[in-house]
Amino acid sequence: METIHLTGDTLNNFATEIRQTTGEDTSRCYQCGNCTAGCPYTEFFDYPVSQIMRMIQTGQREKALNSRAIWLCATCETCSTRCPCEIDVADVMDGLRNIAYREKRFTERDIRTFYEAFLTSLKHHGRIFELEIIARYNLKSGHLLTDADLGPKVMKQLHFLPKRIKGRDDVARIIKRFMEKK
Repeated sequence: METIHLTGDTLNNFATEIRQTTGEDTSRCYQCGNCTAGCPYTEFFDYPVSQIMRMIQTGQREKALNSRAIWLCATCETCSTRCPCEIDVADVMDGLRNIAYREKRFTERDIRTFYEAFLTSLKHHGRIFELEIIARYNLKSGHLLTDADLGPKVMKQLHFLPKRIKGRDDVARIIKRFMEKK
């Protein structure tokens, strides 16, 4: 199989956009498949990670941004760790999510609600406050009793008051800038 390596001016607009968004050069990916082989969620994706990378390389912006995979990625970074080209693939997936969020592309039910609950918690506290995320998500999505059976099991692990970190105002400014780009 012939390896296609796009550099400089031959990068398509989508690959350039991803490079500007994440700092990652997806043209270095030679489709070895290590990212897909290591991904614990591949079976749930509509496209494996290596195909998402190929979509970027070939300028298939619509297909990549409308994929379920970018929303289901847990950003565990197994793909990044396994990449022989040292591409931070998890960062690329996060960049795709950010672009899709700004363009209001949500392929998973209630994903926007969760994403916004997560960002709101991060903005308020400088870190995530799990109880707040759960409450915001369940209230806004209408899934009031979702996972209620897990309550007793996780009560020992949850903090009932948020822990605010030093520099949370800086985090809030970053989140605000991100939200304004929509």
